[in-house]
Amino acid sequence: MPRQNRVDPFGEIASVPERGTLMGNRGILHAAESGHAAASRIVRRWATRAWIACGLQFKGRHRAVMSPNSYTELFFLDEATSLAAGHRPCAECRRADFLRFRAAWLAGNPGHGLGAAPRIGEIDRVLHAERVEGVGRAARKRTHRAPLSGLPDGAMVVRDAAPAVPLLHWSGALHAWSFGGYGPSLALSPDEAVTVLTPPSTVAAIRAGYVPSVHPSIRVGPNAHSPVAAPTQPGSRDRRGMS
Repeated sequence: MPRQNRVDPFGEIASVPERGTLMGNRGILHAAESGHAAASRIVRRWATRAWIACGLQFKGRHRAVMSPNSYTELFFLDEATSLAAGHRPCAECRRADFLRFRAAWLAGNPGHGLGAAPRIGEIDRVLHAERVEGVGRAARKRTHRAPLSGLPDGAMVVRDAAPAVPLLHWSGALHAWSFGGYGPSLALSPDEAVTVLTPPSTVAAIRAGYVPSVHPSIRVGPNAHSPVAAPTQPGSRDRRGMS
């Protein structure tokens, strides 16, 4: 049975067989039952405000997924998914992306008054307030409303009509999200108001120039795949082949 370590755009952690193109963490979220990592289960949604998204390779490092007393490895379909869930690029293994994100975040969010070179913890504090509301078991994802016309490519939304399927705004269309990839493009009406899953300050960073990578299942034409694929940074931990 797959481990519970796949994250959807709502920030929920699921057990599914599909694999992701990015890894990340929110601290130690699992508890090993009977001392066996294979029996690990998620017991909390986060343990730190630093929700990060990493690559899958970094300096040849290898980890045993969900080991006792170590952070819980989480996996995402792509960067757009990780941003919608409330994560941001890792400052170590995705240093170049982190610097681009921080610069765009600061350019797009002058109202927070964090100065020219804030500590990343200050940005994490803003992001945490935007992605979560409530405390304890009552905590849930915080969202906001916006017209589609004001959203940049890379933002993730949900339409008012049921079911609540996450949709990626990309190249003038919407694309239904799943753990395995994106569906065909759906026409959009610019004046349509939607529920936005991507935190407001992250949307502002994307609008200011940060372009998130997207899964290659996105199509920009009838027979073409998007040229924007998941990043291959010299940087994250090699977890291919691990569940």
